[in-house]
Amino acid sequence: MSSRIRVVVAKPGLDGHDRGAKVVARALRDAGMEVVYTGLHQTPEQIVETAIQEDADAVGLSVLSGAHMTLFRRVLELLAERDARDIVVFGGGIIPNGDIPELEKLGVAKIFTPGATTQAIVEWVRQNVAQPVS
Repeated sequence: MSSRIRVVVAKPGLDGHDRGAKVVARALRDAGMEVVYTGLHQTPEQIVETAIQEDADAVGLSVLSGAHMTLFRRVLELLAERDARDIVVFGGGIIPNGDIPELEKLGVAKIFTPGATTQAIVEWVRQNVAQPVS
């Protein structure tokens, strides 16, 4: 018997625009996943702590502020420090196409840019995040 995929959806940094993160969180929830939305203005430390406490399978970061390189990097570093590299990190927002390869080199599994459908995000999570067995 398998349990549901658990995803933490987070808004790191000073970005105060969370409509997209809420839409994605709801789409994942409606698709049968367990979702924890952390709210606005979270530090990478808070996000990683939540992911570990919630036994998350994935963390989805929404960044519109332009600080994506710093914020994604720090979340990945903290996950590595906490021996939690198995938590899949994906994200989206206003991220230039030229930055996506660098984010992937850092370990970000997928970046969704404006125009990505919730259906595409749900399908990607289902296909790329290991569903735990209980």
